Amino acid sequence: MTGSAAMPIAAITLVSGKADGPAFVLKEPLSFWGGLDAATGEITDRWHPQSGAILADRILVMESGRGSSSGSSVLAEAIRRGTGPTGIVMLTRDAIVTVGAMVAVELYGVSCPVVLAAAGDWPRLVAAERLTLEAGSEGAVIGFG
Repeated sequence: MTGSAAMPIAAITLVSGKADGPAFVLKEPLSFWGGLDAATGEITDRWHPQSGAILADRILVMESGRGSSSGSSVLAEAIRRGTGPTGIVMLTRDAIVTVGAMVAVELYGVSCPVVLAAAGDWPRLVAAERLTLEAGSEGAVIGFG
């Protein structure tokens, strides 16, 4: 990328950590409870447009989560097993997603940074092929490539 497309984006840290990988943009919100197989990282919600896709080793880009509160435990287990996303970028805060990533780092020592992006940056994020995340207590930076 050249020009402004390669410029990093400032974001808000919800869960600290570093990650990089191919971007995977969810077309619709996903409930991890009943929608993700933590053993394989596969989207198993048969009504989701990306059913069958694998989230492992990808930066998950999602506008928002979609309930159930039990989804936190599924996400934490997928992160622990290495079958979940390596990082998550969201447009709106979601306590379930955030808690799942927090539990993974607190209980299992496995980091999956979660950051909150601004709406104005969303078009660049969903067009990205690869992302990097550096999320700390002072804020986060989302890089491209």
